Amino acid sequence: MLQLLVGRLMGNKVMPKKAIELSAIAVSHIKAPGLHSVGGVSGLKLQVTKAGSRSWILRATVAKKVRDIGLGSYPAISLKNARDAAKAMAVQIASGHDPVDLRKKANASKVAARANLRTFDQCAAEYILRIEKQWSNAKSRAQWRSSLKQYASPTIGKMPVSNVTTQDILQILTPIWTTKTETASRVRARVERVLAYATTHGFRTGDNPARLYGHLDTILPPAQKLKRPEHHPALPHVCASRFLTQLRLVPTTGSKALQFTILTAARSGDTRGATWSEIDLSNKTWTIPASRIKAGKEHVVPLSSGCISILSALTVGDSSDLIFKGTVGVLSDMTLGKVIKTLHAKDLCSGDGFLDPVSNRIATVHGFRSTFRDWAAEETTFPREVIEHCLAHQLKDKAEAAYQRSTTLNKRTKLMQEWCDYLS
Repeated sequence: MLQLLVGRLMGNKVMPKKAIELSAIAVSHIKAPGLHSVGGVSGLKLQVTKAGSRSWILRATVAKKVRDIGLGSYPAISLKNARDAAKAMAVQIASGHDPVDLRKKANASKVAARANLRTFDQCAAEYILRIEKQWSNAKSRAQWRSSLKQYASPTIGKMPVSNVTTQDILQILTPIWTTKTETASRVRARVERVLAYATTHGFRTGDNPARLYGHLDTILPPAQKLKRPEHHPALPHVCASRFLTQLRLVPTTGSKALQFTILTAARSGDTRGATWSEIDLSNKTWTIPASRIKAGKEHVVPLSSGCISILSALTVGDSSDLIFKGTVGVLSDMTLGKVIKTLHAKDLCSGDGFLDPVSNRIATVHGFRSTFRDWAAEETTFPREVIEHCLAHQLKDKAEAAYQRSTTLNKRTKLMQEWCDYLS
């Protein structure tokens, strides 16, 4: 103290006392809580907590402020390594840099580097897990995974998602764009969404190379012009009565389910998933919940006398029981299709079978919806919107859609009974 006072009186600058440079063994014996200077580098200290944990601290002045900078725990970081780290930081500070900011930037760069190694397949798997709850059935999930696995993964699956380019997308789409146009369109859209997910999560930057408008549409021909609409083979309505006559002679569950499907103009899946809780025999209605309707909106189907007759002949189960039970759970769509093929083969002995006159292919279950629509349009005077409502279609025209939302149940009841009478 006296030396410092004398120095000041004499105008001399006295350097602060330098900490003794401790050995590794001496440092290992430090147990008392507090900050302990270990020497070797100005400001390097060993911090001991009351709980007994120990770590390295560098006390330094950065931008005119005293900062305590952590260098890691002891003994994981040895005394030598702590001194080396402290010396490096001292150089950074002397150069006008903030070592904490430099360390944060370095860590961010490492994170970014790891993110850039995220592959397309990894991003696709993550994205599907995030959105699969939006899908009402497992079929959509399976289609997403299978289409990406079959068409995208062989080209870009193992590639860092940040490296995917337009040329990679074209390599995927070009071979199938004109031959499997619908599939190619879906694959493109799915790849675009996966890459968008990757961008929003920082795994890639820049424009989306799978986007269609203003990008791929300037390279690939318009999908709409390439698509050849394939309609489900359907019977002409003049043949429908003959078909139903033969169908009623088949005493199987598949036959009854097919009859019910045709009489209600429903989709096969709606019939096969129907339960007794959806049926109101007193009001003669079948209410299909929104969760089972393609349009996502509850649909009430008026039941004609033919439908009531089919249901009355069946054993009513619990409210959760399926109406048309398969050997194991829900009937398969193939079961109903097989009934049609069997009747077609038998009819060939005396008639022309049950072929679509346009495609010359055997009629399908879904094709009977077209049969109903053609009959209703050609043989009845019911408005188009009533017919479309019977098919549970969503109308694009707002005025028609508003009409459809109104009470058309009475008109639809009359129409479905006329359809039943026509088929009888």
